[in-house]
Amino acid sequence: MAQPQKGICAEPNLHALYLMLNVTDDDAQTIRAKLVRILDLFDHYDEEHYEAMVTGVIGVSSGYWQELYPGPVPSQLGAFPDVQCEDRSAPALQTDLFIQIRTDRMDVCHAMGIDVMELLRLHVELVEAISGFRYLDGRDLNGFIYGANNPRGMLRREVAIISDDNPEFGGGSYIHTQRYRHDLRRWNTLSERQQEQVMGVTKEHNLPSAEQSASSHVVRASTQHNNDNQPQLLLQGMPYGDMQHQGLFSVVCSANAHAFKDMLYSQVVGTNEGDYDRWLDFTSAETGGAFFAPSIDFIRENVN
Repeated sequence: MAQPQKGICAEPNLHALYLMLNVTDDDAQTIRAKLVRILDLFDHYDEEHYEAMVTGVIGVSSGYWQELYPGPVPSQLGAFPDVQCEDRSAPALQTDLFIQIRTDRMDVCHAMGIDVMELLRLHVELVEAISGFRYLDGRDLNGFIYGANNPRGMLRREVAIISDDNPEFGGGSYIHTQRYRHDLRRWNTLSERQQEQVMGVTKEHNLPSAEQSASSHVVRASTQHNNDNQPQLLLQGMPYGDMQHQGLFSVVCSANAHAFKDMLYSQVVGTNEGDYDRWLDFTSAETGGAFFAPSIDFIRENVN
């Protein structure tokens, strides 16, 4: 059984570091070897700081996959979906590699990021580094619980990890990332009732709002399959921000890349009646990337 990367199905952490990287070195064999060393680095920190609940993920984009791993390509690995409608869009800022580090200690998270960048220093350029954090009891900065309907227990693996029926890419996961920037000043001019209408759930307890509509966020951004009501996506993002800019770094993992595109279309385009995700009136995506996170076995076995 192929071993998935630990960070795919991990439970929420307190801190995260998201690294978006472009490779500048033509020596793919060296990069493959460095990715194995990054896995070793994850293991080292997990053993040395077991209380920090260290996890990590390495994702590779479609544009870089065949250069890094010549041969078969994950069947659903492609460019980030190009979805736009009126003044709403989901722009792409595609990079070659995505590395996620999550821990329950900020110092460990920072130290791991420094070590990863030192390993890759001569081979990549850093496009973006975003530090995420757990906000209150797992809420987005808009005050509403994030990922409340995430699958739990073993269902997380069923949703996020490709089964071993796929001999080449079993244990892998399709990952889509977006960095959203929130307009919290405008959001906070709404009353709590108005906010609950937008989100479709109550703010305090995340219960369905009596005024939930077809344009509510929980309806348009549903991670469930329409036919069987089963979750198709695992949300692993975290809020980020400083005193000037705040938002959410969204990380979505799935065994089915098409499920993310369906959700994004539902949010941005919506229904024929014009019911798009009203939360997009208060937040906007500024980046988007599509990656595949192969199993640990795949990364270790495809070094040469």
